[in-house]
Amino acid sequence: MPAPTYTSGVSMDWSNFALVALMSALGLIFLQFLTWVWSQRAGKLSVADSVWGAGFVVVGLMSLLFGSGDGQRRLLLFVLVALWGLRLSWHIYVRSRDKGEDPRYAELYGDMDPKAAALRVFGFQGLLQFGVSLPLQGSAAAGATTGFGWVLLVLGIIAYAIGLTFEVVGDAQLKAYMKKKDANKSKVMDEGLWAWTRHPNYFGDACLWWGFFLIALSGSWALWWTLVGPAIMTFLLRNGSGAKTLEKSMKERPGYREYMKRTAYFFLVLRRNNLQDRQGTRARSLLVPALVRLRPSGLGLRGPRRR
Repeated sequence: MPAPTYTSGVSMDWSNFALVALMSALGLIFLQFLTWVWSQRAGKLSVADSVWGAGFVVVGLMSLLFGSGDGQRRLLLFVLVALWGLRLSWHIYVRSRDKGEDPRYAELYGDMDPKAAALRVFGFQGLLQFGVSLPLQGSAAAGATTGFGWVLLVLGIIAYAIGLTFEVVGDAQLKAYMKKKDANKSKVMDEGLWAWTRHPNYFGDACLWWGFFLIALSGSWALWWTLVGPAIMTFLLRNGSGAKTLEKSMKERPGYREYMKRTAYFFLVLRRNNLQDRQGTRARSLLVPALVRLRPSGLGLRGPRRR
């Protein structure tokens, strides 16, 4: 591996960044090709969802192996992205392995030529993975974290930890809710993190990618432009195929429109009225049975006549 040639003042080896970007692109192309083969055998395009997180792990690995920047930060980012990406891919795979084609894919690509549909699905996904992962690629060619960069690094790790917590806990709470689906079929999931935002897992996803950006920025201010990565991810999750698409069907469920009025859409908002309503409901659930037990008829006395 040739010694890095950093540009004065910005701690970046741009030739190495080009190498990391090239290897990341080749890795993603190979992964999407394998996913296309898998889709042919499975008979559904939606297997693409199962490799969404895994694609970023590929980029993290290429950045670790071919980067010439700070080795400790390259290893840190690889571990963090692998922990998130592999968990997400496994979660989606387990959730969808026994199901047929996702209705979203059937609606968008059902009438298209199979080859054209595959190119749009897998080609576009690879392109998005490349763009979103720019902070990982840039950090791999950046110098050591120094000075104020340590503050950015710590803030990035905190943002990542908050995001991963929201995603993991949100998914776990939803899974527990779905196991009680028969009992909850007329109820909207509005407990735990779902009382703070209607999409805690998507919010967490966006949050941790801004964490990746801060960690990358800690190596060089020249990487400010890689904010395009988390910006793309946030847009996709909030306005693209994430929350916005999901709510098109969810808002028709009984009680969901009321849930929309009292709970933040995407970004975390602790609304006082929402919390007060929930606390009031809980208080009434405890108070009413107590009053029933203490009503006059329960004491052997005749109470006032009620209409």
